Amino acid sequence: MPRRRLRDLPINRMIPSVLTILALCAGLTAIRFGLQERWEAAVIAILVAAIFDGLDGRIARMLRQSSKFGAELDSLSDIVCFGVAPAVLIFFWSLQDAGGVGWAAVMLFAVCCALRLARFNSRLEKPDRPVWAGRFFTGVSAPAGAGMALLPMILALGFQSSIFQSPVIAGIVLVSVAGLMVSQVPTFSLKSDRIPQRYVLPILLAVGLAAGFFASAPWLTLAAVIVAYVGSIPFSFRLYRRLRAASQLADIDEDEEDGAFISIGDDAEDRERSDTKV
Repeated sequence: MPRRRLRDLPINRMIPSVLTILALCAGLTAIRFGLQERWEAAVIAILVAAIFDGLDGRIARMLRQSSKFGAELDSLSDIVCFGVAPAVLIFFWSLQDAGGVGWAAVMLFAVCCALRLARFNSRLEKPDRPVWAGRFFTGVSAPAGAGMALLPMILALGFQSSIFQSPVIAGIVLVSVAGLMVSQVPTFSLKSDRIPQRYVLPILLAVGLAAGFFASAPWLTLAAVIVAYVGSIPFSFRLYRRLRAASQLADIDEDEEDGAFISIGDDAEDRERSDTKV
């Protein structure tokens, strides 16, 4: 029988996977910079990986080129970039002085990141999730967790101080972030949120101001962004509970209305039966 030729793949269909591969390369490069003790370059490489990771999924949805292969590749890349790479950097930067305890914290962080991504992928296949739940992640996302884990290093680079390099501080932060990634705490997703028209100009001005701060004091600005994200977690938790309560109340009202319709139908049927008997 003649062989079937493989169908040619359009260039635009490859763009999301190319961005994912670039993110993976950036994460691996961060590990290389860590081995060379080039901490600033290592953090920048993780930041570049986060940018590529944020772009690949959005571009795939814009081009309507989402695929199971791309989703699996993205998860494998995230484990390396945001699970293994940040933990290895923190180990060589601080936790290697803690010996086996420090390495245990590193492994815990990487395992929790893998578990968080596995849980995220399994929930993608559940179409019965309410629409409002798409505004939240369950637990801290992998890129945000990597930034939070690197916060002691970023603060040390910003303040030029060795206080944050203490294995106790780095270890506590690493273990705490690992717990947040596998927790049930809802955090903002920002994927499906829409910005009201009156807020567009202020947000653009804020972005320009943040770019100015980043150009003058990059490490302190990056640390401020991470701290602001951590500060948003209580607000996301409160909004999640409010939306869930409103959704449950709406479901109860629907059930009561359905019950009322059923009751009216039953009464009408009983009256019809009694009229027939008469």
